[in-house]
Amino acid sequence: MATETESRPAGSPADGDDVLLRVEGVKVHFPIKRGVIFDKTVGYVYAVDGVDLAIRRGETYGLVGESGCGKSTLGRAILKLEPPTAGSVHFDGVDVASLQGEELRRKRREMQMVFQDPLSSLDPRQSVESLLLEGMKAHGLAKDQAAATRRLRELLTAVGLPAKSLSKYPHEFSGGQRQRIGIARALSVDPKLIVADEPVSALDVSVQAQVINLLEELQDNFGLTYLVVAHDLAVVKHISDRVGVMYLGALVEEAGADDLYAAPLHPYTRALMSAVPVPDPVIEDRRERILLTGDLPSPANPPSGCRFHTRCPWRQPTRCDTDRPELRTVQIEGIPATHRVACHYVEDIASGAIAAHRVSAKAVDPTLVQSDPSLDGSLIGPSSIGEATSADPL
Repeated sequence: MATETESRPAGSPADGDDVLLRVEGVKVHFPIKRGVIFDKTVGYVYAVDGVDLAIRRGETYGLVGESGCGKSTLGRAILKLEPPTAGSVHFDGVDVASLQGEELRRKRREMQMVFQDPLSSLDPRQSVESLLLEGMKAHGLAKDQAAATRRLRELLTAVGLPAKSLSKYPHEFSGGQRQRIGIARALSVDPKLIVADEPVSALDVSVQAQVINLLEELQDNFGLTYLVVAHDLAVVKHISDRVGVMYLGALVEEAGADDLYAAPLHPYTRALMSAVPVPDPVIEDRRERILLTGDLPSPANPPSGCRFHTRCPWRQPTRCDTDRPELRTVQIEGIPATHRVACHYVEDIASGAIAAHRVSAKAVDPTLVQSDPSLDGSLIGPSSIGEATSADPL
């Protein structure tokens, strides 16, 4: 039997690297139900389907991918805001996925989340003081009113807001200021890990830079560890130590931020990078452009084998559509062992032995989405996680 060290994927952080969070084989599947009187499960949305990653203490891990790839669901599953269907989430040596009730509530003090929309995540009927005190009271950190008030003032100073903001309500602030309040609320209980779900996507460009710089400053001052979920590649490059790229519920590439942006290896990552504009017009005109054909497949009916093979310009007739690739260390000169890619032919693609070809878009046959013979073939998988979990009947 292989030991834990032997079974761990090559290139992943080891326990000696002071890993704070280790995610192993995490899956989050949402049932698709249909019925008038009795609900019947007719399928699943495979939002997250087998993810392994590790984050060191004090590190910033960026998670990128297009909308619908499951990155936000993975962030919520780490905090067990969405219960994982399978897998384990070890935080500081404790399996969070197995915790229930009071044990889970106490552990969540060390893991906080900054939500994408700062306005909807703040109760409009509560003042800033009430919002910040709520978590402190829930975890027994506000027993002394005078000390709690000093703590609140320190938090507002740390996020760049005046002390008089305590008496105001969320609607009285700008979007950037509301996001700072959300960050202060996360910091109020002294967490070790903060999951930031698109922390700057709803903000103006000038405000984005302020919030990003604030996150970096707070990390230095409080010794925080970040998991930053984003789709803006420039933001992720600026703030992250390591970056993971997700596609349709799985990691397809993981590397140090500088290594990934210098040499993207997975065909999907290369397509993402080619979409980022370069300010130099000469380089912009000469650089490689990869335009993906077709839409992102439905997470309710993901392709077999490599999830990206239906859109991949380097797809091969063998293995791509039958064998799901593992996230592995690649054997390419100049590429470090910490750079991992989930592609069968990444070495051949990098060397030029396999050339890119044109990809033809194919229409999805609705009768293939569900295999239940009792259905009429009209059921199409939901286009998003929100649709799948909606209370409206299909």
